[in-house]
Amino acid sequence: MARTGNSVTEPKYLILYKKIAKDIAGGIYKAGEKLPSKRTLSEEHGMSLVTVEHALELLADEGYIQPRERSGYYVSFAPGHFSPPVASASKQVFAPMKAEDLPGPLFPFSAWAKAIRLILSERDRRIFERSAYNGHEELRRAISGFLARSRGIVCTQDQIVIGSGSAFLYERLIQLLGRDRIYAIESPSYHMIERVYRSENVDIEMLAVGSDGILTEELLNTRASVLHVTPYRSFPSGVTADAGKRAEYLDWASEQGRYIIEDDVESEFTVLTKNYEPLFTLAQKKNIIYMNSFSVTLSAALRISYMILPDSLTAAYKEKAGFYSCPVPTFEQLILAEFIRSGEFERYINRVRREKRAQLRKKDQEA
Repeated sequence: MARTGNSVTEPKYLILYKKIAKDIAGGIYKAGEKLPSKRTLSEEHGMSLVTVEHALELLADEGYIQPRERSGYYVSFAPGHFSPPVASASKQVFAPMKAEDLPGPLFPFSAWAKAIRLILSERDRRIFERSAYNGHEELRRAISGFLARSRGIVCTQDQIVIGSGSAFLYERLIQLLGRDRIYAIESPSYHMIERVYRSENVDIEMLAVGSDGILTEELLNTRASVLHVTPYRSFPSGVTADAGKRAEYLDWASEQGRYIIEDDVESEFTVLTKNYEPLFTLAQKKNIIYMNSFSVTLSAALRISYMILPDSLTAAYKEKAGFYSCPVPTFEQLILAEFIRSGEFERYINRVRREKRAQLRKKDQEA
């Protein structure tokens, strides 16, 4: 970690990563150009070769650059509207998630039991109180703090809405944004997404997914004004949108009246040392609706999901859906809030990520 006085700042490799990514996005390094050598970058920035290599690995994972054997790193990200991505032979495509991949054995049941006992002993009858339409204040506050610490997502608790599963929140979003819109979803996509939109009798367009996300020509030709995407890891294809594709999504959303629904499920379990950067934090225009679920990170039986609305939509949501009761029991919300607040949730996430990295290293050694 780099230090300023007594305060701890970002690691040096992240500082270099962000600088080079900014230079690439700003066109200082253009698509197809070769980056300075690792030794040159090391000398220019006063960093070790190991630090520079770590930053370059992250840039390659994000799709900003691609390595060429015995040649160096070349820029593969082209800024601007719908720039055609440069193909990467080394691009990693994750396999679709399976039931046996869920990290159940690592779940800290003793910590969860401790949270239950604490809530029962301290809250007494208040566990039966009805929470606000958008969820209990304590859970929304805990989620807001967790996202700020772990994902760099800055939002207030008033922007967060708690729901009993993602399908519930999809329905609320259709009610909020309107049934007269056309909604675009990935093809293929998680079957529940399409089923919910069709059950709500809205027009949908299925946009074909390529090796790095929705195909560019599909985005250019869609009539939709709402785009539902899973940039981190689309299911069932396992495709992850690289930096260039995420820029395309944001370019698409730059036109007036358009919204993106960003489904960020499972992103906490990335094997990368740097968390995947969501569209919500990248967008200049505040028209991204962020969604995530504890059904994957903790248990499908928990049935607790959440979304973050842009400030511009919070009042409209309260007007259209404020008369509903939050469908998640207050007791369960308080338990989860305590689990997050105590730090057990983050420790659990980190254990799972370490285990996944170890599994990948083992597979690489066996290959």
